[in-house]
Amino acid sequence: MASIRAQLTTAYAVALVTTVAVFAAISYGTTLSADRTARERALEQTVATEADLLLRTVQQAEASGEPLVTFTITITKGKRDSIPNVTPKLRTVLEGVPDYALVLDAKGRTLYNSFAFRQLDQDDQVSLNQTAIAMRADRFPPEAVDLRSRRLLLMARSVPGGGPIDRVVAGSEAKEEEGVAPIALGSAIFVAAPIILLISIAAAYVIAGRAFRPVDGIINEVEAITDGRSLHRRLALDGSGDELTRLTRTLNAMIERLETSFAALRRFTADASHELKTPLTVMRADVERAMTVPHVSTEQLEALEEALREVRRMSDLVDSLLTLARADEGRFDLVREPVALEPLVREVYETAMILGEDAGISVYLPVLEDVTVSGDPTRLRQLFLNLVTNAIKYTPRGGRVDLSLSKRLDAITFTVRDSGIGIAANDLPHIFDRFWRADRVRSRASERGGFGLGLAIAQYIAYAHGGSLTVSSRLGRGSVFTVTLPLDLSNS
Repeated sequence: MASIRAQLTTAYAVALVTTVAVFAAISYGTTLSADRTARERALEQTVATEADLLLRTVQQAEASGEPLVTFTITITKGKRDSIPNVTPKLRTVLEGVPDYALVLDAKGRTLYNSFAFRQLDQDDQVSLNQTAIAMRADRFPPEAVDLRSRRLLLMARSVPGGGPIDRVVAGSEAKEEEGVAPIALGSAIFVAAPIILLISIAAAYVIAGRAFRPVDGIINEVEAITDGRSLHRRLALDGSGDELTRLTRTLNAMIERLETSFAALRRFTADASHELKTPLTVMRADVERAMTVPHVSTEQLEALEEALREVRRMSDLVDSLLTLARADEGRFDLVREPVALEPLVREVYETAMILGEDAGISVYLPVLEDVTVSGDPTRLRQLFLNLVTNAIKYTPRGGRVDLSLSKRLDAITFTVRDSGIGIAANDLPHIFDRFWRADRVRSRASERGGFGLGLAIAQYIAYAHGGSLTVSSRLGRGSVFTVTLPLDLSNS
């Protein structure tokens, strides 16, 4: 999106060019109008001349005493019909008349149409024929007729004497062509316009840059407030009292309201999650106790098992919400210590093999290096398990999941690569959003169901350790999740 400076520069340039363009347009329009009027008069005279030529041709043929019309007999479905046409000799003479030409009898039947007429499509031929029959003869200037593909000027002349030919119609195409004067004027305008535009843009850009220099400072400060955890920051006021100062005050007031709203939302999420933990724990214990009662029927046992699954699901959701709420409030406690990742990843790999065996998926650990980071082993294990579990969930039976732990210059990378269903390109920007799933119906209804919080928690754990979590994927070709963490150089 263009900056305000660029927009203002464009506005200056447009205003200047518009002023010049209006003057040029008036000059060009006046010249073009005069030129078009002259060309229209010439075209009207040409059509009138062609109509006179057509009339004289018919009259000369009529004066020779030879027949002008022949009849072709046709029989269609037992019905005899005669179709009139001009004689071959007269047709040969009429073919010498340029542009569009029609010869009609008193009944409005077409005795002859020129080559140009025959090149029109069927709809235009019908429209032109009907117009030729309906138009008044011997009128000047010629009438304009708009067809689907072109615009014509037509003129009809009546044939006196009451012979077989009643009228002739001549026409010419009204082409939009420019004369020499408009072209010369237009060339001059196009030569001068770029020079004027470049000078105006350069001057406007310099002026706008000086005027909007304070705006860059506001933009930099606002960009620093990237999420709900930095809403405590405020923009600096210069006290000048101008429009930018008023804008800064308005932005500060808005940020303050957002900070209040975010804080209230975080408190609500944290309090609600905390309050739900106890009743869910009680419900889980009660359901498990009810399942151990003797003489429970099969139907009751199935109902209790289903209730227990839902209670566990709700408990997992509450735990995830409470984790994120604490993270948003800055209470995401990390017990940092040197963590050797080789045994931790091996433990995650063994868990993944068990999960993969149940799902019919092969799990491999081709690369495992001995590296150490500074972090919370419990949270790191949660991060790695979230990625591994997610990969197994979305990999079809018979697929493959590869884990790898490798060392770089000053960082380590933990990679989870699967051959699963992949992620569409449009979904990748949202994959770490909370409660977001690419296929919501499938996620709710199938065994792959989740809450859409696992990857959000995994990303926050990576960020909390000073690292990052990235993903690359192609639909139908699997995904690759990569965790990058800073290396603990003190223990290397």
